[in-house]
Amino acid sequence: MNIWLILALVFAALEAFALWKNWERLEYVAKPAVMVCLFIWLYLGTGLQGLTFWFGLGVLFSLAGDVLLMISLDRMFIFGLIAFLSAHVAYLFGFQNELREVNAWSVLLIVILSINALRVMRRIVSAVRAKGQTRLVNPVVLYSVVITVMLYAAMTTISNPEWKTGASFLVSVGAFLFYLSDIILAWNKFVAPIKNGRLLNIAAYHLGQIGLIAGVVSQFG
Repeated sequence: MNIWLILALVFAALEAFALWKNWERLEYVAKPAVMVCLFIWLYLGTGLQGLTFWFGLGVLFSLAGDVLLMISLDRMFIFGLIAFLSAHVAYLFGFQNELREVNAWSVLLIVILSINALRVMRRIVSAVRAKGQTRLVNPVVLYSVVITVMLYAAMTTISNPEWKTGASFLVSVGAFLFYLSDIILAWNKFVAPIKNGRLLNIAAYHLGQIGLIAGVVSQFG
């Protein structure tokens, strides 16, 4: 196992521990360190050549989003959202070949993801409006659409013979966990508190990012 992957997992565990114990100083180190380790691993493993450049850019945008939301989840929310939106767009460029593929699996994915995304989005948008934060409605809707497309693109690798089985599994699970982490964050912030919501959000987010990058390194490294 690569040393940078091990370090990313260690820092992810430390971040979860910091949240559990409410140790802010440890959080300020551990949270961004996860993405730094993933970026170094991706760079050393692929050289950021070709499509992997976009995944590297996505990691850097994610790092910026982490730092912004760590400063203040409320005051920096819109800026963090923009940073993570940019990260998902970068990941989409990385999956650009998958977006061109149309087959039975991709059509099924579109139907399933669209139905579920609309249900969740409707609930979250209603809660945003109920809180009087109507200026966030359009950004939240846009973000929801982009991250759903990113999840779709990652999961289409399952039916793509050019992708290794292990790599497609990792990017699919990683993208799903990333997607799930954002639902947890939005639900916890706008709809209703979730027990250990912040811890669950960060755990899913870090495991998702690690899975995504592990899959990319496995495929292109």
